[in-house]
Amino acid sequence: MSATPPPFRVGLTGGIASGKSRAAEVFAQLGAPVIDSDVIAREVVAPGSAGLAAIRARFGDGVLLPDGSLDRRALRERVFADAGARRDLEAITHPLIRQKMADDSARAGGPYQVHVIPLLTEGARKAAAAAAASGAPVPTDASPTGRPRGLDRILVIDCPEEMQVARVMARDRVDEAGARAVLAAQASRAERLALADDVILNDRGPDALEEAVRALHERYLALAAAATAPAGPGPALAAAAKTAAE
Repeated sequence: MSATPPPFRVGLTGGIASGKSRAAEVFAQLGAPVIDSDVIAREVVAPGSAGLAAIRARFGDGVLLPDGSLDRRALRERVFADAGARRDLEAITHPLIRQKMADDSARAGGPYQVHVIPLLTEGARKAAAAAAASGAPVPTDASPTGRPRGLDRILVIDCPEEMQVARVMARDRVDEAGARAVLAAQASRAERLALADDVILNDRGPDALEEAVRALHERYLALAAAATAPAGPGPALAAAAKTAAE
């Protein structure tokens, strides 16, 4: 008996205040399982978790709140200016996040899945830099976009930088300098777009964003069906190729 093929996975990413969360909500409403790395990042360091115990062992009780939960602000301050501490934190949390995402994906099923990864571009850049430094191959599936392993497609929710700044200022109640500092700490717009298979330009309001997501939902249904179809050219593969080229 043949093994069940892995689900078709779409990596959804974008800069701060680009509209990632709303796009993910629409995909979920359309029936696609959504697996959010930010949500999982909180779950793996919840009270009583192995992740929180490892963080406490490395950084001490000073990164815990009185109720025993993680003091994210204190931890962020510890690792912000200390590259070694940041690497230690990533060595604790990243494997846990990857494993939990893989476990959730295996259970979720669905016609295709959306994996929300806000720092996908930054992660791909870091992996490429590490591979270059060591002389090892870049850890991708060798797609033209350099797509990370485990993802069949990358969707970037994009918007003009000035619109991002305005949204961050309104949402987080920070001044323009503060908003631009947040953007500067992320991957650039050009870096994200270079990694994209699909792009939604979210500059026309929520109705236009929802319409764009619905169109991509139909495309991903076709691509997922083609990916799980028997080998060899057939109607499903031809239809998916035509849809993807439009």
